[in-house]
Amino acid sequence: MRVAKKILFPLLFLIFAFSIFLIFSYFLNRNSGKGALQVTSVPKSQVYLDGKLIGETPLCKCEYPNMLNVGEHTVRLIPDQAGLDPFEEKITISPSVLTVVDRTFGRGALSEGSVITLNKISDKNDAELLVISFPDKLQVFVDNNLVGITPIALKNQTESDHEIKLTKEGYKDRIIRIRTIKGYRLEATAFLAIGQSSSQSALPTSAPTPTAAVKITQVLIGDTPTGFLRVRDNGSLSGAEIGQVTPGEKYDLLSETEGWYQIKLKDGKAGWISSQYATKE
Repeated sequence: MRVAKKILFPLLFLIFAFSIFLIFSYFLNRNSGKGALQVTSVPKSQVYLDGKLIGETPLCKCEYPNMLNVGEHTVRLIPDQAGLDPFEEKITISPSVLTVVDRTFGRGALSEGSVITLNKISDKNDAELLVISFPDKLQVFVDNNLVGITPIALKNQTESDHEIKLTKEGYKDRIIRIRTIKGYRLEATAFLAIGQSSSQSALPTSAPTPTAAVKITQVLIGDTPTGFLRVRDNGSLSGAEIGQVTPGEKYDLLSETEGWYQIKLKDGKAGWISSQYATKE
């Protein structure tokens, strides 16, 4: 009996410790994730994230494992051209979402730009839009329809491409192209430069910078009888094999047809895999 107790106590301790490990692993995995960041600027600038230099514009941390940890970060752009003020802003990186930062540097109040991202909402059937601006109280047009004054939050937006136009007397117009997605709130923060708006002058305005936020859909490679999955140059069994992927790996989804997914490989090339052995995330 004493021998059984001696054996039972360490065994219970190991079971308890293992249970704690499983619970910790569950919460760790549940909160883990990566998101993408794209930064563009005119002129070129050095890009710092949370005080660390991560590259120069144009920059795109868009491929796993170079994507960023989810959560709040501080992005700082230091232009290469002397005499221009740096730009610093708080951003939020969300799982499998591309956050876009765009900046056109000018002297003083002549700078302009935008920050766009997506945040998940509880209603999977709604697509929301939040527009914030500096300065505030700008007129907001969505697809040429006046919808209000910044800051403004809009619900029940059509899941599609849209064009936002921001105007205010004494400031240059800002046009941002976006795509709203069901289950997400698209947050657009715009910074306007001092100048004439198109409504104040018949002179042509400069071309808008196309800026958008998109949800990055990925595919998870599942188990296969061979231990690998063939990648083909087109979506059919007659397609030539151009590579192989391994169960457990994830790849960005580029497009799909019946029975096939087109994915972006680690070398940047595109290829097709059977959807029978892959799952969209």
